[in-house]
Amino acid sequence: MPARSTGLPVLAAVAALAAACVNPDTGGAPTARPSPQGQSRVAFFGFAKANSFTAATYAGVEEHAESRGATAEFFDPNFDAQAQVRQIQDAVTSKRFDVFVVQANDGAAVIPAIRAAVRAGITVVVQFTPVGTRYDTAEPQVEGTITLIDVPTANGTALGELAVRACASKKLDPCEVAYLEGLKALPLDNARTGAAVAALKKAGVKLVAQVEGGYTQDSGRKAMQDVLQREPGVDVVVGSSQAVAGAESVAKGRPVLYVANGGSRQTVTAVQEGRWFAAYYLPVRTLGAKAAELGLDRAQGRQVPATNQMTDLAPGKHLGTKEVLAGLTGEYDE
Repeated sequence: MPARSTGLPVLAAVAALAAACVNPDTGGAPTARPSPQGQSRVAFFGFAKANSFTAATYAGVEEHAESRGATAEFFDPNFDAQAQVRQIQDAVTSKRFDVFVVQANDGAAVIPAIRAAVRAGITVVVQFTPVGTRYDTAEPQVEGTITLIDVPTANGTALGELAVRACASKKLDPCEVAYLEGLKALPLDNARTGAAVAALKKAGVKLVAQVEGGYTQDSGRKAMQDVLQREPGVDVVVGSSQAVAGAESVAKGRPVLYVANGGSRQTVTAVQEGRWFAAYYLPVRTLGAKAAELGLDRAQGRQVPATNQMTDLAPGKHLGTKEVLAGLTGEYDE
């Protein structure tokens, strides 16, 4: 998950189908709408401009757009779901853009605005977080859109599997694992947690603690303090990269193995140095460029797949052990 300075995006959802303006020759895409001045224009609706993960994504969007003679513009809702909805609505009304790349703060709230964009002939790429009620699929849940997302349940399963590998690396039997989930109020986090816990149980690993770790170092420190009070012998800790950094500061001197959900430069370095066992790695800037590529290609009449998973861009790299991440660097800073 992205690092952040304010509250997380609220990803609850009501599924809806987009209607109208569908060209059967482009796999359910809206008919391409040429820019009046001949230059393609991309609108990026990110979580927040101050967020380093989002900023890196936009850097990739902008870089790819410019390489094709297109322009890109960042719309900053500062983690405000309703502000983001208004921005999308206004951008549709303005008729200034050919492509939307959307990191939805609220996967339900944006649906009507995205439907309006599809009806207007705008190509919409759903990026990183799903739009809809399902968290176990990469398929578009709003007809006519393109997805480039990280499936939450697949993410959770991978985190669980990395924790199992951590246990095996030290031949720990039994192996005690603490899972620092994101925020219990978020359906997306609940889906991720459920998948991670299922992977641990399937492997026979002992889950000794499941607490809210959040997405800051402060929340990670507090969670780890709670864990150590109850389970001082915990072997493996799993959580967001920010929470793991906080947990590490509390557990200094203890032989704990860490599995982080995130691929910042700091996280990759921690794995390469052997301080952390593994990280769930995604090339964030590269994925921003891919979103722009998919959107511009479809808007210009090319065939593109409607369903795209982020982990397919760097096969196997998301299971980021020290060996896997050798020679790599993260594409954003915490």
